[in-house]
Amino acid sequence: MEKVSESVEQKGKLTLVLVLVTLISTFGSSFQYGYNVASINSPTPFMKEFYNQTYSSRTGQYTSESILIMLWSLTVSVYPLGGFVGSLLVAPLVNSIGRKGTLLFNNIFSIIPAIMMGFSELAGSFEIIIVARFLIGICAGLSSNVVPMYLGEMSPKNLRGAIGVVPQLFITIGILMAQIFGIRNILGNYKGWPVLLAVTGIPAVLELIFLPFFPESPRYCLIQKGDEEKARKGLKRLRGCENVDVEIEEMQLEDHSEKAEGRLTVLNLCSFRPLRWQLLSIIAMNMGQQLSGINAVYYYADSIYSSAGVEDSLVQYITVGTGSVNVVMTLLAALIVDALGRRILLLTGFGICFISCAVLTVALKLQESISWMSYISIACVVMFVIGHAIGPSPIPYVVTTEMFRQSSRPAAFMVAGSVHWLSNFTVGLIFPYLEKGLGPYSFIIFGAVCLLTLIYIYFIVPETKNKTFLEVSQIMAKRNGLEACTDSKEIHSLNLGLPVVAEKETVNITTF
Repeated sequence: MEKVSESVEQKGKLTLVLVLVTLISTFGSSFQYGYNVASINSPTPFMKEFYNQTYSSRTGQYTSESILIMLWSLTVSVYPLGGFVGSLLVAPLVNSIGRKGTLLFNNIFSIIPAIMMGFSELAGSFEIIIVARFLIGICAGLSSNVVPMYLGEMSPKNLRGAIGVVPQLFITIGILMAQIFGIRNILGNYKGWPVLLAVTGIPAVLELIFLPFFPESPRYCLIQKGDEEKARKGLKRLRGCENVDVEIEEMQLEDHSEKAEGRLTVLNLCSFRPLRWQLLSIIAMNMGQQLSGINAVYYYADSIYSSAGVEDSLVQYITVGTGSVNVVMTLLAALIVDALGRRILLLTGFGICFISCAVLTVALKLQESISWMSYISIACVVMFVIGHAIGPSPIPYVVTTEMFRQSSRPAAFMVAGSVHWLSNFTVGLIFPYLEKGLGPYSFIIFGAVCLLTLIYIYFIVPETKNKTFLEVSQIMAKRNGLEACTDSKEIHSLNLGLPVVAEKETVNITTF
């Protein structure tokens, strides 16, 4: 491989094709994740009434409170459970039908459940809603991992951070739109809730129509399929120029360094020394993201607003305002991530969340005796949302893409997604008990999680902005006790079931 002078490499630009494929894939997939997180919050009383009436029409008596709570808990919790199942499907699907192919296939898990939920009241079946929530969870589990992977592999390195945050931006937009549609005067009422749930199918239909006109990931085409012509053609469209030799050569270099590897399975990834700290880092960041208490803060938000004197009829509008802050701060993160870097946003975000949890604990404890403490509580909720939006929410997806090369990236996203959704499920399962037993002191636990994650990132996670995937591997090789990132022989041994002998090899990274 000939050396490529850095002066020859052009800075990637934001082309129309890159903008459109980003918007279509994130609106068609990521948007649905956020929308379905929040869509059942507003119509909860009306849906519970439907459950009760349906049960009564079948048995002649209304459900007991315990059965109703169990049915509603199942409706809520099957969504992250489906997300976990979707995460397990990531690696086999993206390796067999590609990144774009997986996103197109994934629309099955959105359109069908949208129809099911839309007709559930007419069918007189709450079981349909529960099954549909599980299926839409599979959709979210796939999209939350595949969209960042797809866009990360297509983006030039100087724009990878900003484009990598766009999926999270559309997740927050999805949450906000669900909050707006869920207002009582719109769809969050007795007649409108089936439509509110069914709206999720619209973005899926649009993605199914328009995404086929855009290219597959060039890295997937060249490195995994060996189709250089298709990769080059896709790159030319994405970059808006004919000269893409530098990126093609960088891909070929990565391809050559991984030629003996095959593809890493999840089992091999977990026992593979050259990727040990990368794996631990994505696990730590995804656990920190979900166990930091963001869902608990949203749970407490309505009661905090009410205690501050906000009328119940206005609480839903304040909630929409909080969702708007979330969107604006995530957009800000997208604009500054490539200038400031990933580390500073992660550290700042988790730091703000830690401080907010600590102050919120005190404010919640004292707000009954000190009237103005309720306003401190509101400020803490808003600050927590801001902190989470600029770092813990969007950046882990970006770093997961950048820390792994082509052969290990699908397995890495499978692990990251599984941790993400299991942690999400765990918080939803145990928080009601924490809240009942500890009250405001439960935020001490969430604050501790934020602090521990911050400390881990400070000492372990490197800055990855403006670096190629091979350069990031070179940095992490030192953390793993190796001199370089060419680990083909070790992975080859793993795939053959042979004993692994770590070798120190050196790569001249000036070749790209």
